[in-house]
Amino acid sequence: MENLIEIGYAKFWTDNNILYCQFNNDSPKLKLKPERVALYIDAITKLCKGKAMPFLIDLRNSRGTYCSSAANLFANSPALIKLRISEAFILNSIGIKLLIMSYKRLYDPRTPFSVFENMAEAEAYCREIKNNFYRSNKIELSKLA
Repeated sequence: MENLIEIGYAKFWTDNNILYCQFNNDSPKLKLKPERVALYIDAITKLCKGKAMPFLIDLRNSRGTYCSSAANLFANSPALIKLRISEAFILNSIGIKLLIMSYKRLYDPRTPFSVFENMAEAEAYCREIKNNFYRSNKIELSKLA
């Protein structure tokens, strides 16, 4: 775990070129706002240091929702578009699953993603995506040389 950053109910860190995001909010009334998303984007940008990587997002201990402007900002931030290879969501409730599926369909249909029930499967997905991404980039660069 490298450089843990905590912002309210959220924790962000990197490990083996995977960005981990963990949310621990138990209030169903909490609504994610753009101001908080801007703080998350700053933290993610700082942790990734310009290197694109998969995002592993653990929402098992989270409830609540987001406002549309916050979802739009997270999905379409130029900084995150450059850094986000894929997203692996870890979920344990149907409510959060519906929320994530709606977010992906409405705001970010272009980023590859998958949903998991445990950390091991999500990490395996992230490693595979990361290895494929960097392997294909090496092939493309070698064609240019």
